[in-house]
Amino acid sequence: MDDLLGLFPPGTEIASDGQLMIGGCPVSDLGERYGTPTLAVDENALRARARRYADGLAARWPNSRVTFASKAFPCTAVYRLLSEEGLGMDVASGGELTLALAAGADPAGLVVHGNAKTDEELHLAVDAGAGLIVVDNFDDIDRLDRIVPAGGSQGVLVRVTPDIRPDTHEAIATGQAGSKFGLLMPQAQEAVARLRGSDRLRLDGIHVHVGSQILDTKPFAQAVEAVAELGRFQVYDLGGGLGARYTYEDNPPSVEEYLDTLVDTARGLLPADARILIEPGRSMVAEAAVSLYRVVTVKPGEQPFVAVDGGMGDNLEVSLYGQRFEATVATRVGGGGTCRLVGRHCESGDTLSAGVPLRDPRPGDLIAVPVTGAYTYSLSNNYNGARRPPVIFCRDGRSRAVVRRETYEDLMRRDLN
Repeated sequence: MDDLLGLFPPGTEIASDGQLMIGGCPVSDLGERYGTPTLAVDENALRARARRYADGLAARWPNSRVTFASKAFPCTAVYRLLSEEGLGMDVASGGELTLALAAGADPAGLVVHGNAKTDEELHLAVDAGAGLIVVDNFDDIDRLDRIVPAGGSQGVLVRVTPDIRPDTHEAIATGQAGSKFGLLMPQAQEAVARLRGSDRLRLDGIHVHVGSQILDTKPFAQAVEAVAELGRFQVYDLGGGLGARYTYEDNPPSVEEYLDTLVDTARGLLPADARILIEPGRSMVAEAAVSLYRVVTVKPGEQPFVAVDGGMGDNLEVSLYGQRFEATVATRVGGGGTCRLVGRHCESGDTLSAGVPLRDPRPGDLIAVPVTGAYTYSLSNNYNGARRPPVIFCRDGRSRAVVRRETYEDLMRRDLN
């Protein structure tokens, strides 16, 4: 039971009637009030995680800032909450940039990413006063030289591909040779030279990011070593990538172990007066949210199929790169026989969790899947005409919807005839 609760947001409890309490809110109340599927976020847990990152980095390297890799959870309310906690925002599209600004994010704290940034997106970033734009290719330099007005000065970072391959799924490894992201070291040196000759682009420093869901600190140290080879700069953005604990077997480094690795390596290799940025995404938000589903049917068998009213429309991570999730009956927590928790979509691959223990699952039961704060919302979709679920913030026993559930009318809203 302790292992299971350890996957849920810190502070999650089991009420006297046996049901989960998320942010002090009984899951049965959340299911009845907001319906299912629903993504419930423990607001206190998310704020505490942000402070743990921000305070931990500042204590180790004062000239620094935590920048949220917002592709993990690009929700206006999340942008607003993390901005209130003093975090900068890493945005990877015009849409994410627009959402961040709408939430009140500081434009000077924006780091704008993308391996194929369009002219429109670069105009949006420059016009908004984005603090840093990450140069991912030589075309970025050409476009920005044309877009930044005469007399202007746009801060940029050069993204380096250091040929580091962490132990993670191929779909979320980004630092190896052959990655579509960044420039290999000789190309990065050429980009640095070109930018130093620009009268509109201000080369502030270097960026590196080697992947996501990394459960070992070694690749992070290697990334710092790689950027140090390019010389002295004012800013070093060391990316993100720290993994989250999705399953009982996962054992990711703690935030403190991760920060110790980065800063200890940086102290020996980077200028003492440089500014360090980091970009946690998954490890910032994953643990703070729980997906709630309603059981629709149970098909008996050696490993019963427990089918719920969601699936790959609201959690694509399983199908996309095989991420494992645990689960429990939310009103009878823990234990039970091994089941196959599946979704409602017309794909055999629509499995939320294969081989998960569920105690006497029945139609109408609520199922809770923890560690769903990262990439479920951002990858949600309308497959089979599914309506994307709401996002609910829970805090001190009170809940509020920050994103409503889509309606059938929403599915037709863009139709022209």
